[in-house]
Amino acid sequence: MQPEYKKLEWWLIGLTTVGVAAMLAPGLVVWAKFVTVPDDAAVVEAVGQQWSWSFRLPGEDGVLGAIDATLIGADNPFGMDANDPRGQDDVLVFGPELHLPLDKPVKVLLRSKDVLHNFTVPQFRVKMDTVPGMVTFMWLTPTRTGEFEILCEELCGMGHFAMRSRVVVDDADTYQAWLANQRTYAQLTARPAADLVAGATAYSVCSACHGINAEGNQALNAPKLAGLPKWYLTRQVHNFQDGMRGGAPGNDIAIQMSAIVEPLDETTIDNVVAYIATLPDKAAHSTIRGDAAAGASSYITCAYCHGAAGQGSWSTNAPPLAGMSDWYLARQLQQFREGHRGRHPQDLHGAQMARLSRVVPEGKQTDDLLAYINTLR
Repeated sequence: MQPEYKKLEWWLIGLTTVGVAAMLAPGLVVWAKFVTVPDDAAVVEAVGQQWSWSFRLPGEDGVLGAIDATLIGADNPFGMDANDPRGQDDVLVFGPELHLPLDKPVKVLLRSKDVLHNFTVPQFRVKMDTVPGMVTFMWLTPTRTGEFEILCEELCGMGHFAMRSRVVVDDADTYQAWLANQRTYAQLTARPAADLVAGATAYSVCSACHGINAEGNQALNAPKLAGLPKWYLTRQVHNFQDGMRGGAPGNDIAIQMSAIVEPLDETTIDNVVAYIATLPDKAAHSTIRGDAAAGASSYITCAYCHGAAGQGSWSTNAPPLAGMSDWYLARQLQQFREGHRGRHPQDLHGAQMARLSRVVPEGKQTDDLLAYINTLR
């Protein structure tokens, strides 16, 4: 046999080239369809962060307004540019549920506030990474109504497994009804400044249980409210009103709270929450004894969301723990473990905590954990 058979080599190169091209060609055809968005496709934006999703839809002008990552904060979680008139009618969906219309192509713009995530709805058969500093996209056409789970399929930190939301595909009338109930950026920013005097008056009802200075009262099962951020208090009031809290059987204390907040409107909620923010924040008295040194290792899991110093973080939807009522924290952990909290189908934030609450076993390890949190005050 000849040591160098150039004719055979050229035949092998040619056949290999044709074979590789034959294998790649169908994929390239499919990829072309994947990246070619129909002209009539609606647009929606999905924003990933550790460990939740939020959504933005264009308003009547059909165009999303400009955003700037440097503007992102507790009062502007999407980073909206207030100087861009195109963004005033944008619909902002802070909850973890996105609705899409049936049989209409949709282009999903994807961005991340922090680390690499991946937007995946298994039934849609498409997925795409969300990359910090970039806007990626995918498109699809929902072909049947129903509820489908949104997952992150890129390892993104401690709470990756709990980063779940929901997409609901509606018929045209149901979708328009849902859309009409969502608030625009202009509506959210046009809300009047809180009236502290009215807030103080409305808070007089709350003070009967939570205390004059919102210091809490264990005898009445009322937790400390002073020191909790406005966004968290507001969300919890809405959760009680919507049945996400206080609706589970066996949780009589939460049921009482649901009845109290049920008649409150948005203005009253804003006023009360603003008034609570003016009250002195004094650390609650410790009631639980445990080994704080042993609890420090357990708290590492909590710190990913609640912060190393227990300061809480709006970006991870986690309230502060430092200085809060330890007996109340213990009770809430038990409520999550037993399914009294986090079981409502709309309470996806609560569902995350329900999963994570089982990381620390009840009993001594929970006492040790709370004892350590007490040192953060």
